[in-house]
Parts: sequence; structure tokens; C-alpha cells
Amino acid sequence: MQLEDGRFLMSAERYDKLLQDHTKTELDAWKIVRVSENFRVIALGLPVPRYSGNPLDPPLRSRFQARDIYYLPFKDQLKLLYSVGANVPAEKVSQLLSFATTLCSQESSTLGLPDFPLDSLPAAVQILDSFPMMSIKHTIQWLYPYTILLGHEGKMAVEGVLKRFELQDSRSSVLPKEIVRVEGVSESHVSQASVTVQIAGKEVTIKVPAGTKPLTQPCTSDHFIQTLSHKQLLAEMMQSHMVKDICLIGGKGCGKTVIAKNFADTLGYNIEPIMLYQDMTARDLLQQRYTLPNGDTAWRSSPLVNAALQGKLVLLDGIHRVNTGTLAVLQRLIHDRELSLYDGSRLLREDRYMRLKEELKVSDEQLRERSIFPIHPSFRIIALAEPPVIGSTAQQWLGPEFLTMFFFHYMKPLVKGEEIQVIKEMVPNIPQEALDKLLSFTHKLRETQDPMAQSLAASLSTRQLLRISRRLSLYPNENLHSAVTKACLSRFLPSLARAALEKNLADAVIERTTDNNLEPELKDYRCEVASGSLRIGAVSAPIYKAHEKMKVPDVVFYDNIQHMIVMEDMLKDFLLGEHLLLVGNQGVGKNKIVDRFLHLLNRPREYIQLHRDTTVQTLTLQPSVKDGLIVYEDSPLVKAVKLGHVLVVDEADKAPTNVTCILKTLVENGEMILADGRRIVANSAAVNGRENVVVIHPDFRMIVLANRPGFPFLGNDFFGTLGDIFSCHAVDNPKPHSELEMLRQYGPNVPKPILQKLVAAFGELRSLADQGIINYPYSTREVVNIVKHLQRFPTEGLSSVVRNVFDFDSYNNDMRKVVINTLHKYGIPIGAKPTSVQLAKELPLPEQTFMGYWTTGQSRNGMQKLLCPAETHHIDIKGPVLINIQEYPIERQEERALTFTEECASWKLPLDEINLVCDIATSQENDENTLYVVACNPVTLHFMDMTGKSAYLVDLYDIFPRTASGVWQPFVTVAPLGNPLRGQVVLHEQQSNVILLLDTTSRALRRLILSSEKNASKRSSWWNKEEAETYKMCKEFSHKNWLVFYKEKGNSLTVLDVLEGRSHTISLPITLKAVFLVAEDKWLLVENKTNQKYLLTKPMHIESEDSGVCQLHVLKEEPPSTGFGVTQETELSIPHKVSSDQLSSENLSSAVGQKIASPNRILSDENSYVTIVVGFPDLMSPSEVYSWKRQSSLSKPRVTDTGFYGGEKKSLTPKQTNCVTLLDTNQIVRILPPGEVPLKDIYPKDVAPPQTAGYIEVTDLQSKKLRYIPIPRSESLSPYTTWLSTISDTDALLAEWGKGGVVTVDMGGCVRLWETGLEHLQRSLMEWRNMVGQEGDRPMQITVNRDSGEDVSSPKHGKEDPDNMPHVGGNTWAGGTGGRDTAGLGGKGGPYRLDAGHKVYQVSEAEKDAVPEEVKRAAREMGQRAFQQRLKEIQMSEYDAASYERFSGAVRRQVHSLRVILDNLQAKGKERQWLRHQATGDLDDSKIIDGLTGEKAIYKRRGELEPQLGSPQQKPKHLRLVVDVSGSMYRFNGVDGRLERSMEAVCMVMEAFENYEEKFKYDIVGHSGDGYNISLVPMNKIPKDNKQRLEILKTMHAHAQFCMSGDHTLEGTKHAIKEITKEEADEYFVIVLSDANLSRYGIHPDKFAQILTSNPQVNAFAIFIGSLGDQATRLQRTLPAGRSFVAMDTKDIPQILQQIFTCTMLSSV
Repeated sequence: MQLEDGRFLMSAERYDKLLQDHTKTELDAWKIVRVSENFRVIALGLPVPRYSGNPLDPPLRSRFQARDIYYLPFKDQLKLLYSVGANVPAEKVSQLLSFATTLCSQESSTLGLPDFPLDSLPAAVQILDSFPMMSIKHTIQWLYPYTILLGHEGKMAVEGVLKRFELQDSRSSVLPKEIVRVEGVSESHVSQASVTVQIAGKEVTIKVPAGTKPLTQPCTSDHFIQTLSHKQLLAEMMQSHMVKDICLIGGKGCGKTVIAKNFADTLGYNIEPIMLYQDMTARDLLQQRYTLPNGDTAWRSSPLVNAALQGKLVLLDGIHRVNTGTLAVLQRLIHDRELSLYDGSRLLREDRYMRLKEELKVSDEQLRERSIFPIHPSFRIIALAEPPVIGSTAQQWLGPEFLTMFFFHYMKPLVKGEEIQVIKEMVPNIPQEALDKLLSFTHKLRETQDPMAQSLAASLSTRQLLRISRRLSLYPNENLHSAVTKACLSRFLPSLARAALEKNLADAVIERTTDNNLEPELKDYRCEVASGSLRIGAVSAPIYKAHEKMKVPDVVFYDNIQHMIVMEDMLKDFLLGEHLLLVGNQGVGKNKIVDRFLHLLNRPREYIQLHRDTTVQTLTLQPSVKDGLIVYEDSPLVKAVKLGHVLVVDEADKAPTNVTCILKTLVENGEMILADGRRIVANSAAVNGRENVVVIHPDFRMIVLANRPGFPFLGNDFFGTLGDIFSCHAVDNPKPHSELEMLRQYGPNVPKPILQKLVAAFGELRSLADQGIINYPYSTREVVNIVKHLQRFPTEGLSSVVRNVFDFDSYNNDMRKVVINTLHKYGIPIGAKPTSVQLAKELPLPEQTFMGYWTTGQSRNGMQKLLCPAETHHIDIKGPVLINIQEYPIERQEERALTFTEECASWKLPLDEINLVCDIATSQENDENTLYVVACNPVTLHFMDMTGKSAYLVDLYDIFPRTASGVWQPFVTVAPLGNPLRGQVVLHEQQSNVILLLDTTSRALRRLILSSEKNASKRSSWWNKEEAETYKMCKEFSHKNWLVFYKEKGNSLTVLDVLEGRSHTISLPITLKAVFLVAEDKWLLVENKTNQKYLLTKPMHIESEDSGVCQLHVLKEEPPSTGFGVTQETELSIPHKVSSDQLSSENLSSAVGQKIASPNRILSDENSYVTIVVGFPDLMSPSEVYSWKRQSSLSKPRVTDTGFYGGEKKSLTPKQTNCVTLLDTNQIVRILPPGEVPLKDIYPKDVAPPQTAGYIEVTDLQSKKLRYIPIPRSESLSPYTTWLSTISDTDALLAEWGKGGVVTVDMGGCVRLWETGLEHLQRSLMEWRNMVGQEGDRPMQITVNRDSGEDVSSPKHGKEDPDNMPHVGGNTWAGGTGGRDTAGLGGKGGPYRLDAGHKVYQVSEAEKDAVPEEVKRAAREMGQRAFQQRLKEIQMSEYDAASYERFSGAVRRQVHSLRVILDNLQAKGKERQWLRHQATGDLDDSKIIDGLTGEKAIYKRRGELEPQLGSPQQKPKHLRLVVDVSGSMYRFNGVDGRLERSMEAVCMVMEAFENYEEKFKYDIVGHSGDGYNISLVPMNKIPKDNKQRLEILKTMHAHAQFCMSGDHTLEGTKHAIKEITKEEADEYFVIVLSDANLSRYGIHPDKFAQILTSNPQVNAFAIFIGSLGDQATRLQRTLPAGRSFVAMDTKDIPQILQQIFTCTMLSSV
């Protein structure tokens, strides 16, 4: 063989031949080396197809002679065991051996059972020899822990064999109970201890190896709480320790390390903890290279080797993580206690070393020179591991090779009683009740079979429970609910798991605090720094005296309530000494919070950011070579440990979890070994003279930041692996209110409405992300960026700035639609152009005419004034009754998203189809506008704050029964009262004259009974239909808390003073038709039949004694005199609306066209647009009347319904006139039916007017213009058309809104807000234009200032261009936009402005749309042609394509988002690994020295790791969809489309999993009355194209149509769960779609629940399609949490499926 250094090895005989001809020196010069004739190679290996490893290469294999070493023959083995265990009954030994041999047979390995470690049998028998009474089955568990190693079938097989050989325990198994005492044994130089163990009532003493420290008695440590199971475990470990090394298996945080430490203390051992990580090499375990001061390289032994020499107890923590190849190094050390190291030294077992010494008669020194060392007899290994994951390929670390190395002790989680004992002793003063609740909750979770609950229980380990208890003991009034949700990070759990957690919490009566409706105030969470201590909220801490001031972070931080609460929480944990973990989405301010937190505490910080390629080396030390020596630089982690700084680990989830694991030993044990041989230790006591020790500074703390686990974050699940070492805090985006405050500080000059829009829109997008409808969680960081941008460039439009965030989604169509709709909903005009303004067309108002005078009192007939008596009564009040007020959310839609119109916003009230809106009113109190809407069939009142998010509904059906006499049509008006009765409304029903007072805040309803009612004769009770009387309510002054009631054709008025609780009745000498309250003390009355107007004046407050001082004056309407003394007769008209206040004098002057200041009123009637009465009602002189007349008066009320038997004719005027006066904006606004509107003036000839509910007519006296604004028609109209026509002649009602606008409510319940005032509109338009930005109409240019070398030719004006074409550049034309010399260019000579390039044209949307028609057409045809071609290929007719599209289109979004997630999983499954020993790449730190010695393969690089040879194949996951295709699906499809939705769900599964066959296999079966296993898509025949998919859908449909009735849901589910496990897979899923008609077939839901959870390997889910009544919800209650869903709306089915997939299948890949 040729060696690398040039020497050549030669076989002995050929060398000897050469020696005959040449001398030895010659051969040496040729570098030929003789190989001894005694040299032999013996290779040991395992058969590879059966075990994992590399198969032999044929040329290598052919050079060896093979020998198969089989197990010892049964007899010999038995003899050996008999000799070891003389005290054990012989037949027991033979049964044990028979059992073991059975498990090593060929048959058992085909079952997939690992071989039994026969090698360990003698050791086990040795234990039984000392403890003959002990249960054999239990010993078997130590050797072969089948309960945690095997799945269900494997366990059954092993149990079967145990029974067969009678090894099952007959009675309760006899186990050791506890260690009684430990005594040192001094006779030999070997340290040993005699340990007494109590078992089955006896005490047995055994001798075991012991450490070098003095022994302690068991149970003396103050940190260790003895529980029964722990005592027993320690006793069993003692037994194993007698003969072999131990491996402790147990879940996270169950106390393995603590037990091991206690064990070591008991026996006086020094512990050497070694944290194992995944990419650890054999070198890291044994020896590493380092450089000597002179530059030579040498080997340094690892802690493991040193421990072996010094007789310590080694803790191999995390042995389940390490590569099997690496662990093979330990096999020799564990089995034979021998080890050969890289530097040539050898470690021997003590007795062999002694024998060697005696045989060779040499001293220790001589052997040491030859590098032979004894292994200390006390040396032992305890390995700690987490249980293998049954059924998964990757984490099945416990293989046959491994089983021979240790005795395995399974550490069960504590039982409840013991856990309580542990917690109470560790945390003495914890509140008892909280503890009980917490533990019963945790144990309930741990005991369930449901994998989802199990994963929740994993994050509530004993370690977490202790942490929660510590906090509760310090802060006893804290809420348990929040502690649990914090420990489980429920904010970021998938929705199913969160639902399961909430359900379990509710079952355990752990409620969240009740006062969560109170918004926490920022002032409660101030942070104050005073006299050396910091206070956040209720918690205070001393401020740190920092040496390194420069390392204390200082950031811009705006306090907001949410972050202060998180910081208060962090401070509590920080004071408890915890390390913190902050989890949250991107951009929610984790770094800001931490930096601010440390700034407040004045703590220096070290910062380290992890990434995918972080290794353990980069976390701890950075090696580099200086002057041929290797030098290690401390990483921030080591610096922080040394100096006591706070280490901030950012992006912790990006690093592979096997790397971040080393943080565990640091945090938990405070121990860590560095690559340069130094070690970090926690307490300085452990130093005692050891060199190379770094003591952890007492102030060292770690704060880890990570993103939440799960899609779309591409990190690893840091929380899952290491979450329970840290105290976790979920950081969320600030709540809208605090976010707004924060943005105000970032953008002080950005208008507040813009900030509110942004906050609202982003809030909605986040909730969509939480529901899984969009993938990207938009965060505060994005909003802050937008606001900063707007602050810096205020002229740029909001709609173009938000594109900075949303352009990422511009190629994902579904996402883009959702985003744009959301932005439009909140009025962010993305995509709008500055030109898209569509305000109503203005028409001129006709000239004003002078109509004459209104005079009061001076009547020629001598009728001066009449006095009217008044009397006062107290009101009778019935009640109060408490009434239910329901709150419901309103989806407010901002209407100015794409175009700017008068309409600002709209939302819909949930009215029934048949309901009618009969009255609306608004009330205004210091900026708050409340809208009240009454509907009358049935009578309900809706009210809402017009800016708020929710509305309230009061159902008054019980108070106004529906029909009293067949056709009773109630008509209710509403009057909101003002301060101090704010929030109270009066409702008045017109026929029955019922007056109700409703207090909306205290929910009390009272009925007010006026005195006039009591003496009304009983005859007119409203149900005998002799004559329908109508009572009216005048509510102009309802905000002053008084109202006026009168009866049409009656002769008295009743004033109701709600505040004083009195009513005043005024008797009149006339019969009334209408009453207008034109001022508080002057009322305009209209007489019935004659329409004569009167003015009633009354004192401001009617006192009871001087009643009867109301005066009635006749109002005469005198036309202007025509000059001949002839007066024209005019027909008197009734005003529709008279203002109750006057126009301001500017408004009046501009309306009448002359400067004038005088009292005035404006009114409107059917003949005029508007009439102004100047001087009325305060001046007694004649008042001038100016009017703007209509061309034709509004149509007269229809006269119908002539009484048959000479009854009176009743003219049914619509009760609502829909007219309001806006005095501030000088406008009268009313709604007209389309027939009254000059449509041909508004719309061009060829445009058909839209369908409307009516038109808003705005008469503007300021600009003398008319505008007609169409109101979109309501979506639904009540079928009661005649009833509708009695309410209003249009389909909408009107009320004023604020100072400059109106609100309309149409009959379908759609509320719209309109701005009509011109100034208001102009202001809004300015704001809107600013939001849209001026894009497109301003030239952009880039200006570069530089010195020009050339001279400027003489300036000239330039040629005038006759056509005035635009010119860019050049120096020819005048009026160009760039260029030189021509007129208008600034700067002559020197540095002048050069337009590098010309106008930077932006392709605006309009230009994108302006692609020539033929190009568009060609593109369309190309698409069409391709489609036809594809159809030809799959032979569908076009109609088929359309019907497939119907199903496919409905689920396109869900399919898309599922595929995005699946793609990411594919990518994540291919996580790159470090490939070592490469010839190129990054320098591998651990091989720097090999590089110095000339080694070439010293690089490492990232690549995809080839799977290890022989490692099991990754199996796909199996999904079986069980769909209901029974007759009921077809039957009820018409009701809720359930069959179609099932077909959509099937379509979605087929499309989403297309092309992922290697990861996910699925099949679809149906069940119906015909049978329970109707195969629709078999596993091996997955449909390839749309045609095959459509055929499957058609099959489903046809089957449901023609099958027998009956239900096989249960059988189908059972069969599916049984069948699916027959083929091997990584995970199994069964999803059942059914329409929950179980009760009809007499099936009990418990049965169903039982079947769903029958096999823990199969995740089964049930989706019930909305069923009759509450069947499905009742069912859901009986089924386990998170396993069943109710799709009341069948549209949710695809959504639910998507949820199931994302939560479960995808979480574990």
C-alpha cells in the first residue's frame, strides 16, 4: 500500500527477497517498509439489510472470510445464567431465557420488534440473584422497555409471549420500595458503598460502586422532594447501578436531571454533565485538537475521557438526539470499559490493567509513558433521553444496538397527589384552591388519548407548573386562566388546539377574569424611575448599576398600554429569576420591548442573532488562527455569562433546534463546555482549584425572541423543544386604541382620520390572518412604516404609500382581492384616481318670488286673540320592566374607496324580509351621533353610535303584539331625549297612543299614561274598528326633554315634560290637522279642513296656578297687493316641515340676496322647493314671505278607501314627509320618488337612470342650486306594499346627521350617511385627494447637480413650435421640459441643472388598461384556444368544463392557500444540513488544526443530506375522506346546498393534494343507505385531470340521488379507521362528512365519540353539515374537543377542512 507521506508498505516475503540483493539502507532510502507476517485484520459488523448501516462493497467483502457469530446455544446460555443467579428459581431463569430467545427469532423481527438484548441477561439475573422475590416482568422492562418502545400491536405481541412463558405477574408485582440507608465500605482501595434497599417488607443490602466524595444519606437534600415513585425509582436505579450503566427515559421537564443528581449525591459522585447535540462528532465526544503555545498541535481529552479516568458519574443529556454512528464510539467504553483514543493512548478496565501490570512487571509510570491508562472502577454513565416517538421514522432512536448498552428506567410523569406534594414543598405559600384547579386540569389533559390534548399537556410539564406556582405564590390575585394560556402560548396555537384548550379550561372551571371589559388605562401602567428603583404598573425593581454604560440599549419607544402590560409581566418573571422567551409574529415590537425593558432597568445587553446555519460553535466561540496559533474569540453568549449582562437571542426559531438545545444545560444546570476546553459552571463552590473554569455571573440573564411556530414562518418550533425552560410571553400587535396612540406619536402631522383608517384596516387583516384566510400576518411594523413615510412626505397619497406593504401580494390574486376589499371597506382608496369624482349634477334653482306677508292678529274681522285654558297633571308611570337589549356587530363599509361621491359610509341592519322601517331619528351630544331606527313589523328598535362598531337591538314584540284585529298596522315614532336624560328615548304608537320611555343604558322600559287618556271614553278602545284615530307626536324639542302630543281632528294639545314628570293639556277652539313647533314658546297650528294657520304663544314654563294664558292668534297669508284692491284667492297649503330655529344672518342674506338680519324660519311644502318667512315668529309686524316655486307641485296625496256605508272618506297621506332643514349649510334636503325628479336633466339621453329607492333632493340656498342624488335601491323589499305606501312614498327615510349631512335608511335596513353641505364636501374632497395622491399629473424628474465642463452656447428663446407639441430635451424648442439653453432654463454656466433623463413616466393603471383592443383580443383568443385544446385532450364537452368550474371555482382560494402551505412543507422537509469533510465551503472550526497539518477536507457547507443507508424510508401520510352520499344529502340539498358543498370539499381535497403523492396519499369513500364502503377514489387510482375529477363528483351526485335511505355513518367511520392502518404510513387521518341525522336512526352520540377516538394512531375528525334544529351542536358537545365541527353554513366546509389540514397534518412534518 502506498502511504501519503511517500512510504510504501510491502509484504514480508517480497521485502525479504529484495534484501538478498540490496542493503537495508538502500531500501530505507526508497522508503520501503516491511509489513510483519503476523499482521491480521479482524473486522466486526452487523448484517446490514436487517440493521441500518452501509452494506459491504463487493471487492472488500471478497477479501474477508466470513464467520456468523450466533447467540450462545440455549443450553450454554442457560448454564451461564444458572451460575450467575444461584438464588433464583431455575424454572424462572429458563422461562426468562425462553422469552428472550423468542424475541430474537426471525418471526419477531418480521413483526418489526427490535431484538431482545440477550447480552444484558446475565446482569439482570445478577440483580434477581440478590432480590429473588422481585417481579421478573419488571426486570424485563428494564432490559427491553417495550411499553414505550413499541406501538399497540407490538405491545400486544410481547404481552402474548410473556403470558406464554408464565412471566405475567400473578399478584401485585413486588418492587423495591425505597433506599433505607447508604454506608461507605472501607476494606478495599476501591470506593464502594453498601446500600440497603427495602423490598417486600424485607431489607436487602447490596454493594455498589461509589464516588470519591463523602456519601450522603438518601432524602437529606433540601432541594429534592421525596415522593413515593421517586423513592422507588432511586431504589431501582441502585439495583441497576450494581451491574450496569443506566439510561433514564422521561418526557420534558419531568425531573430526570434532578433524580440523576440526587442519585449521584447519595453515592458521593462528582457529576460530569455532557449535553449532546445532533451534529456532534465522535471527536467531540473523545478528543479534540488544540495548539500548544509554540504552534505545535496536540490532542486534548474530552470531559468524558477525563471522567472515565477520574471515576466520575457522566450524565449524557439528550442521547436521543445524537447520530447512531457517533454513539457507536461509546459501545466499547460501555460494554468492555475500553477505549482507544486518537492520540494513540488506550484506556483499559481496571482488572485488565492490573493483570497487564503484573504480567509485564512494570510500574504505573512506564505504562503511562506507553499511554496506557486504567479506567477508574467507579466510573459510570447515566444517559438521559426523551421517550421515542412511536410510529415516526425520524425519532425512533432506541434501536437494537442501543438496547444492549444500558438498563432503561422509565420515569413516569408524577401522579397528581405527588405533584401536589412536590409543588407545595417547593413553593410553600401557594393558594390552595388555585393549585387544585391547576392540577386537576393538567392531569385531565395528560390522561386523554387525544393527541391534541397531549401536545397541550406537554407544555404543562412539572417544570412549568412549578413556575406558575411560584408566580401565584408571589402574586396571589393573578388569574390562573392567563397563566395557563401563557404557558401554552394559546395565542399562537392553531385554532383547533386553542378551541380544545378553551373547552378543557371551561370544564375545569378556570375562567378568565371578569373585568376584561374594562379597558386598562395607560395611567395604571406608567413606568416611573424614582430614587434608584423602577416601577412598571404595580411591580417595582431596583435599577442596576451598570459598569458598561455603552451596552445599555436606548431606543425610541412610545408607551402604549399593551406593551406596558407585557413589560409588567416580564418584570414579574425577571424578579423571580426566570429567563424570558418572547414569542410573536414579525413586527409586533419584540425587540423594542426588550430594549426598552433593559433600558429602564439599566442593564447592559449582549445581542446575538441566530439563522439557519448557526452551529453550536458559532453560538459559543469563534476560533481563528493568529501567528500559527489558534485563538478563540468569545461569542456574546460567553461574554454575557462572564460579565453578568443580559443576553438577547434574536430569531431563536431560525436556528436548528438541535443547536439551541445547548441553551438548556446553560439555563437549567448552569453548566456548559466550550470548544476550547473551558467550562461554564454555576456556583463558584464548584471551582475549588480547577483551572479553565468560567463562573456564571449572578446577574446573567437570557431573553430569547422567537416568531410563533407554524406557517408562514419558516422557523423551527423553538417553543416546542425549549419552551418549558423559559417563562413565555406572547407578544401581540397593540390593540387598536393603543396602536392609534402610538402612531400619533410617530406621525404627529398625519391627519387623525387617516391613522384611524389604517388601524381599522390592519386590525381586520390581522383577524383574517388569525382565521387562516390570508397567510401573512400584517403587523404594527408595517403600519409604522406607512405612517413614517406619510410624516416625511405629506403630499404623497395614502393609497400609493400603502402599496409599499401590499405590493408583495400583487401577484397573488386571491390575496390581493381580500386585501383590496378590506382596504376599501375602511375607505383607503387604493386603486382610485384623483379624477374619479362623481358628485351629483347641479341644476339651477328658479328665481325667488315674493309671496306676500304673513300677519298675526290684525284681522279685519275683529278677531283679536283667543285665550286657551291649560291644566296640569302628573303622569302615571307603569313599570319599569327590564327589557333585553342585544348587541350585534355592524360591518361598516366606507363608500369612498374607488370614487368620491356624496355618500360617506353605509352598513346594513339585520331586518327580516317582511319588516318595514317606520321612523328614524338622530341625537347629537358633543360629537357623538346616535341613530335610532324603528321597524314596525314586528316592532323593534335599533340604535347605534354612528362611528362605532356595534349596534343594539330592542325587540318590542311583546309590548306591541303583532296583529290585534287582523289588519292592525302599528306605526311607531321615536324621539331621543337630551341631557340629563341622555340615552333615553320615547316611543309613540300613533293609533293606540301608547307612549313608552326606554332607558337604553339601564334597559328599563316604562309606560307613560297621560291624563287625557284616562278620561277618554272607553268606546274608542283601539280594537273596535269604528274609526281609526291618529295621535301624533311633535318631537322638535325632544332634546330639551319635552314633547307635544295631539290627536288628528282633535281639539287639544298635550305637552309632556319628561323631566318634571308632568303633562299640560291645552284646550283649543279649533280642530287640528298639523302642529309645528317653530319655537319653544310659539307653535304653528293648522286647522283641519280649512288649512287656516294659527300661531299659539305660550309662556316658557306653564305653572299650574296661572293656567289659561295660552293665546291663539290667527295667521293671515296676504298676497302682495296687485294695486287694484283686488286680492287673489290662493289655496292654502300645509307645510311639510318648518325649521324650529333660524338661519344665521349671513345665510339669510345670501339666500334672499340682500343684507338683512331678522328672525326667520324656512319651510317647505308641495308647491315650493323652499320658502323663507322673514320676521316670523318673533316680530308682530307682517312677515315677508319669499319662495322658490316648483314648476309643478308634488303630487297630491292619493284619495282612496271611500267608506262603503257612507263612512268618512279617508285620505291616506304617507305619514313621513322625509324633509329636513340644515340651517348651518343653508339647505333643505328631502327624498323624492323617481317620478318627481327631472331625470332627463340629470342623465344624458342614452343613459338609463339607475334603479333607486328614491332621490335625495338638495336645495342649496347658498349657491342657488339643486342637486339630485340617487339612493341605491334596497336589496330586499317587504311584500306589504300598501303598508309601505302609508309610511312613505319612497323606499327610504331621512334624518339629519351632524351639521352638514343627512342619513337615510332604506326599507331593507341599509343605513347610508351622506354629506350634502358644500363646505363639508369640499373639505372631504381635499382629504380624499390627499389620500389618493396626485400621481400621474405631476412630472417627475431626477436632478443631478454637477460641474459642466462645456460652455453654454448663447442663450436663446428657442424656436416657437407652431403646433405647441411637448418637447423633451434637446436645445431647440421653447417650452420643453428638459434640455439646455432654451427659454426658461435656470442657471447659466457653472453648475447647472441637468435632467439626467427626462420625465420619469409612471405607467398608471389607466395606461395599463389602455392596451390596444386587438392585443387584448389576441391574448383572449390565445387563452381560449389553449382551453379548447385542453378540453380536447381530456374529452370534456364545454358544458362539462362549466360544471366542473362550478365546484372548483368555489374552493379555489382554499386550494390555493393549502397548496402554498404544502409547498412550504416540501421545502421545509428538505431542511439543509451541514455536510462535513468537504474540500470547499466554510472553514470548519473544529478542523482548523487539521488544516495546519495539511489536511484538505477541512471545510463544511450546507447541503441536502442524503438519507443514511438503510434508514427507513419516509412514509407518506394517509388521509381518508369519508363523505355522506346518502339520500338525505340529496333531499336537503335544496335547503342548504349540503351535497354541493360536500362535492366542493371532495374537489378541494383532490385539487390540493395533486402532485404531492409522495408526501400525502388520500382516498375517498362514501357511505349511504346502500353500504358503508362505497369507493369513490381508491388509493392507487388518484384522478389526474379535471375530467376524472368531474366524473367522481358526478358519481357522488348520482349515488345520492338513487341510493336507498338509511345511515351508515358509524359503520363507515369504523371501517375507515380500521382499514386505513393496514397500509404503513407516517400518520393517519380520517375525516368524516355527515349530516348528523343520527338521532333519527337511534344512534347514540357517545357511540360515535367512541369510534372517533378508537385508535389513537388515527386522527379522526367529524364535520357535521348544518342539520335540523340544534342536532349538530348537541352532538359536538358530546364529542372530544377539536375533533368535531359544525358547518351551519355549508360554505364553511372547505374552510374547516383547510383548518384541519393546517392544524394537524402540517404541524408535525
